[in-house]
This record gives sequence, structure tokens and C-alpha cells, in this order.
Amino acid sequence: MLPKLREAKYTQDYSIWLKFADGVEGEVDFEDELWGEVFEPLKEKALFAKFSLNKELETIVWPNGADFAPEFLYQKLCPTYSLKPTSKSGVA
Repeated sequence: MLPKLREAKYTQDYSIWLKFADGVEGEVDFEDELWGEVFEPLKEKALFAKFSLNKELETIVWPNGADFAPEFLYQKLCPTYSLKPTSKSGVA
């Protein structure tokens, strides 16, 4: 099952509090993730704080087009989480 992000609130610097549909919640510091062409601009804290929760994608997005996969965000809160592949029959 894919994680479904339901709430996100800016806390400070490069940190965002996240809450998923299954109740998992916590604060994630993204400072070490802000590298590469799309994420470099987010090192400007004013721009970083302008994220929004995209209900269709169920993740956080920024005005410049940057976003993080909900699975990545969930794993930041639950390091042991991993997507488990399913067989073509749908049985794991």
C-alpha cells in the first residue's frame, strides 16, 4: 500500500511536520535533500516555506515544480519502510 500524506505544516528552517493517513506523523528535516537542479532553489528558506500539500498526488510540492514522492517522505519517518513488490497475480 502506498503512503497517503494528509497533513503538512512548516515548522522551521528546512523542516516540515507530516502526517499520513495511517497515523504516522513527525517532523522531517530536508536540509540534506536540497541538492540538484530542482531542489537547489529551495535552499532559500522563504521559497522552501511556500510548499503546499497536493491532495491529488498526496505529497508536498513547491511552486518551482519540486516535489518528493510520498514513499520517500514516509521512509524519512519510518526508516524500515519499503515498498514490497507484488507478483503479477497480485499475491505477494
